[in-house]
Amino acid sequence: MLRFGIMSTAKIGQELVVPAIQDAENCVVTAVASRDLGRARKMADRFSVPHAFGSYEEMLASDTIDAVYIPLPTSQHVEWSIKAADAGKHVLCEKPIALKAGEIDSLIAARDRNKVLITEAYMVTYTPVWQKVRSLLADGAIGRLRHVQGAFTYFNRDAGNMRNIPELGGGGLPDIGVYPTISTRFVTGKEPLRIQAVTERDPEFGTDIYSSVKADFGDFEVSFYISTQMAARQVMVFHGTEGFIEVKSPFNADRYGAEEIELTNRNHSESKIFRFPDSRQYKREAEAFADAATGGKAEVVTLESSRNNQKMIDAIYRASEKDGWETV
Repeated sequence: MLRFGIMSTAKIGQELVVPAIQDAENCVVTAVASRDLGRARKMADRFSVPHAFGSYEEMLASDTIDAVYIPLPTSQHVEWSIKAADAGKHVLCEKPIALKAGEIDSLIAARDRNKVLITEAYMVTYTPVWQKVRSLLADGAIGRLRHVQGAFTYFNRDAGNMRNIPELGGGGLPDIGVYPTISTRFVTGKEPLRIQAVTERDPEFGTDIYSSVKADFGDFEVSFYISTQMAARQVMVFHGTEGFIEVKSPFNADRYGAEEIELTNRNHSESKIFRFPDSRQYKREAEAFADAATGGKAEVVTLESSRNNQKMIDAIYRASEKDGWETV
């Protein structure tokens, strides 16, 4: 059993990830750390976790954990991932693991010198939904892939929310723009060559709140938009010469509808729906991480893949400042 320490009492940890780890077959939460010991103790008691620490450093120095889950504000991800690795702990860090692709080089160096696992928590890559999309594309179910279309939006103007605070790494692209990019790269195994984009920023917060993106992947194109100030919507469509695949609720199925894929042929004479009830993506993520950290062969998101994904996000920002194409 891989023993996790949870670094902070963040909402995503309490609501989604900690329950998933506790439900997993090969890992368990044994510690919670916060800069406020009372908050750490309260969360530890809630989940029957034996150890609570009043500082992150104290937990990293403890032999009660083998790995950490980091749901801190984005601006702190690189710093604490490196500190955890240097303490000999494996690291599962919330996305985005960095705000610039170049920062991930220091994470790769920390991983290699400490011989630990560091991976970005892209839960979508562990779901049967996206693994099915990948197999359908590989099997030629829609012929030649020509275009990927996507959207991910929600509405949030809470000034106190970290997503609206630039200093904490807020913004639409770091928060949700990474999902159309990672999912497309995951299922196709391809990398973008160049980008066109338009991005709008909130005049009060300064964070990016809307982006419309066109990406050239060589064999196919991708177009998607994301926003933190639009009505909530999620969809991804993979359109080929012989049909198309629509992923109905691609990223947060519990909030946006059923976990379904619809495969439709060229002339709409045949349609197949693949349903994945309760795929428990965070549980699968935790189990894959624990397996890989203990020498197993589970597929996880590598830091090299994370760097490539962040290169695409970096290019979207650059492309938004100019007319025409920007090389990734």
